[in-house]
Amino acid sequence: MSRPLQLQFLATVVETSALPETRAEIAFLGRSNVGKSSLLNALAGKKLAAVSAMPGRTRVLACYGLENGKGTLLDCPGYGYAQVAKKKRQGWPEMLEHYLHHRENLAKALLLLDGEIGPTESDLYMLAWMRENDVPVALVATKRDKVKPSHRDKRMREVAKACAVDPGDVTWVSAEADFGLTNLREQIREWLA
Repeated sequence: MSRPLQLQFLATVVETSALPETRAEIAFLGRSNVGKSSLLNALAGKKLAAVSAMPGRTRVLACYGLENGKGTLLDCPGYGYAQVAKKKRQGWPEMLEHYLHHRENLAKALLLLDGEIGPTESDLYMLAWMRENDVPVALVATKRDKVKPSHRDKRMREVAKACAVDPGDVTWVSAEADFGLTNLREQIREWLA
């Protein structure tokens, strides 16, 4: 097991211009209820990000500093959750697009996909948009523990095919079962180096 990421809370902001300066940053993106906050907590080995039973609660950009100025991780608002009031949802895509277009030190955008259900239409739209706009993206499939062991190989192929990548290009993790976290921690450290 690898050493947890030494993360500390820095700020929550609603405008990307208010984010703290950083030499390199990794953004955690995905639809509501995909497990962004749970994954951040698992990577840190402690409760850092608020986890809600009700999807769509993250409505700000939450920034965490890594290991003595080695970079930052950003927990972004989820997209695609219908029960959040439309008025409150309207600014999210614009905020995320502005962030992805203008954050100069963005090293990698991690697009989290729900491994149990596979990529949604919203996920595939976000992936296509990032590819069209040359955003450096890596795919992370969450909730591996929710996929029956007998179906995992098939699901891995299905997720990769839907995203038009090789199965090895999708990192599978489980915050609950502590699966894949060592590999993802090392990837994050490399991306921020």
